[in-house]
Amino acid sequence: MTIPVGEVPVPAVVTRLAAGRVVSAVWNNEIGGLTFQIGHGDGREFVKVSPPHPSVDLHREAVKLGWAAQYLTVPVVLDVGRDGPVQWLHTAGINGRSAADPHWIARPRAAVRAIATGLRAMHDRMPADRCPFSWSVPHRLTALSEPARRRLPAAPPIDRLVVCHGDACAPNTLIDDDGSWCGHVDVGDLGIADRWADLAVATLSLRWNYEGDWEAEFFDAYGIAPDQARIDYYRALWDAED
Repeated sequence: MTIPVGEVPVPAVVTRLAAGRVVSAVWNNEIGGLTFQIGHGDGREFVKVSPPHPSVDLHREAVKLGWAAQYLTVPVVLDVGRDGPVQWLHTAGINGRSAADPHWIARPRAAVRAIATGLRAMHDRMPADRCPFSWSVPHRLTALSEPARRRLPAAPPIDRLVVCHGDACAPNTLIDDDGSWCGHVDVGDLGIADRWADLAVATLSLRWNYEGDWEAEFFDAYGIAPDQARIDYYRALWDAED
């Protein structure tokens, strides 16, 4: 995800939900999805708008947000819907800034440690035995073509099953002004999987957002030694899904 540059057309659904409040585009992604902020301060809201894409189901994400909210801080769903082919998800804001906000890009050590401690909190707090969603290797392999599946090595044994974020890249952790993790966003792929599925992607994303090598700092804050075989496999699976 990146911060939009220049003027971004505001979809009609966002204008309607804003009801006269100030609107600004705050994020876009590689498939053409956009997130808009409505208002400012503690009362701000967000609307995620997505064009048709086989990997995006904002109604499903709304259900996952409702389930996850029992255990940790995620956006409160205000509404979800579809305008023709376009999906949209309207949520309340959470205090804090994305770990990929320029404020935290300039403070990489604090940001990396907050990402790691936030992910550890998610893995420890959310009950895998009560989670109705899957992000397991077999589940993910079914979405790949046969040639893509053949190119992957055999999956390593599971280390620890947890409720994974599913897209634990740096922008999806929110950080309070004191440097502490304070929430997660974009949980459309949340589900049960080996924790290394998240750890491999989270550490990979550090390279995209911060100068320098911060993996050792991340693993120290999470509280685990890196497992290169599992990291390599789950990064390969992630790349195969692109």
